Amino acid sequence: MNERTALVTGANKGIGKHIARLLAAEGLTVYVGSRDPGRGQRAVEEIGAGARLLVLDVTDPDGIAQAAAQVDRLDVLVNNAGVSPSLAPPADTGVEEYRRTYETNVFGAVAVTNAFLPALRRSPRPRIVNISSGTASLTWSTTPNPQFTPGSGAAAYRSSKAALNALTVLYAQTLAEDGFKVNALAPGLRATDLNPRAAAAGGDPAEAAQGAARLALLPDDGPTGGFFSWDGTPVPW
Repeated sequence: MNERTALVTGANKGIGKHIARLLAAEGLTVYVGSRDPGRGQRAVEEIGAGARLLVLDVTDPDGIAQAAAQVDRLDVLVNNAGVSPSLAPPADTGVEEYRRTYETNVFGAVAVTNAFLPALRRSPRPRIVNISSGTASLTWSTTPNPQFTPGSGAAAYRSSKAALNALTVLYAQTLAEDGFKVNALAPGLRATDLNPRAAAAGGDPAEAAQGAARLALLPDDGPTGGFFSWDGTPVPW
């Protein structure tokens, strides 16, 4: 066990739990962020040594503040919590769905990042990883792409992740002088309960988690302000 600490939001299941497991295996103390205490505790028990429950709903400002008050120093923040309410195209997506999606995927990531910045600033090598999506790439969305068909829906989710990408760049630029490395990850389509398309996929969430762990443990000469696929290759914005 070393002295490094990490927080993974939405870590009681899916890719987030695998990320937490990998970081714990590297010797970090990992806060398993979970809205539901029971599910979070079960994840902690499954992960084992190094895992700690941190009750955290990224849409609850008071809860975020309470969680941040429990963490004195943080070396790694992985903004993994995300929702995808539907696969509808923009014309069939109501404003409330956009609001709900952005509340978690964008505003939640901002709220958590800002609340934990004081703890991250106490680290000699602070790292922030934002779990995005290849479908958020505007380049891939406007050119032929083997991973998905352009215009294939999920407007609220995809646009929210594009906004998260923009924030990744802005955080990276403004925190660079403080030694931060801030990057976004495209995990690929994985068999999770994010939405019906993901649930039917055969992709292994653990494979995606390896890419997140790599960005979380970047050396001092590692990149910042980048967008990377799970296998480490760059993704165009």
